[in-house]
Amino acid sequence: MTEETPSLYYSDYLELDKILGSQHPKSDLKTDEMLFIIIHQAYELWFKMVIHELDRVREIFDTDKVQDNTGEMSIAVHKLKRIVRIFEVINRQVDILETMTPMDFLEFRDLLVPSSGFQSLQFRIIEAKLGLKMEQRHKANYYKNTRPGGFNQRDYDAISAVESEATLKGLVGKWAERTPFFDEALWRDFQSKYPLEEGEQKFWSDYKQIYKNSLSGSVELRQFDELERIFYKEGLGEFSVGAMRAILFIMMYRNLPIFQQPFDLLSTLIDIDEMLSQFRYKHMLMARRMIGVRMGTGGTSGAGYLEGALRQHYIFKELTEVSTFLVDRSHLPELPKAVKEKTIFNA
Repeated sequence: MTEETPSLYYSDYLELDKILGSQHPKSDLKTDEMLFIIIHQAYELWFKMVIHELDRVREIFDTDKVQDNTGEMSIAVHKLKRIVRIFEVINRQVDILETMTPMDFLEFRDLLVPSSGFQSLQFRIIEAKLGLKMEQRHKANYYKNTRPGGFNQRDYDAISAVESEATLKGLVGKWAERTPFFDEALWRDFQSKYPLEEGEQKFWSDYKQIYKNSLSGSVELRQFDELERIFYKEGLGEFSVGAMRAILFIMMYRNLPIFQQPFDLLSTLIDIDEMLSQFRYKHMLMARRMIGVRMGTGGTSGAGYLEGALRQHYIFKELTEVSTFLVDRSHLPELPKAVKEKTIFNA
């Protein structure tokens, strides 16, 4: 006679005994510290889910074979959109935390020293996996401080290890460089409206003049120099000239079938950046509301540090800057037949 396998039980599956037994306030239970703990534990659970999704997306892009209209690309975009939704929930949790008043917070704040939300390892790993480098961080010395108030050595080493891995930003840049639409064979029938610049691809030779004609006044004309620098000479940030051209091309011709999913990808990366910025912004406002201009419990400048991080920690700012160099759709060059066919059938 065989023993029956015990049926799975809800609380056992979710290990609720561990989760619900993990709140240990340092103060009297009459304070709002329980709310404070549960909100931050909820953040960390959601951060774990974001990291899980990011790792799958990086795995998809960490190959030379990812294509613009495949199932793998669709999975990547879907998971990135899920990350956006998760951060929408996370940001709304701040509203719950703000039901605690400054006086309520002061009842237990001193008991938290020198711990701080700054020490959230998972949030720093999310930033690093997306593409934020240590040297780009506001007050980078804070992150290198392994004394009380900063990261412990284990967490600092964990962040450093992640920063040595391929970032989503870097992988997206390599994907963009592989855009196969600038093979000269596809542009033989392109009807140039302007003299071809020596050594330049036909489309980009024309686009330079089209963009220049769209500008007005001396201030706007300065953007022409930026166009030449970013799309013809240097690239921008971690994105090469080839990657920036591909991104601009996708944004210009996003209505073509093959570019709809890549455009969705780029837009979703911008959405993630905006969600992270909202998270930092809401925390900055909450810090000002709760502690004014006091130092944070971990030794940072409190709201001042959060304000600096808000200004500086944009990861995909290169993508938003592309909008500077778009022209009215009616002025876009007419694509030759060979290119149009490739955008439909990915031939």
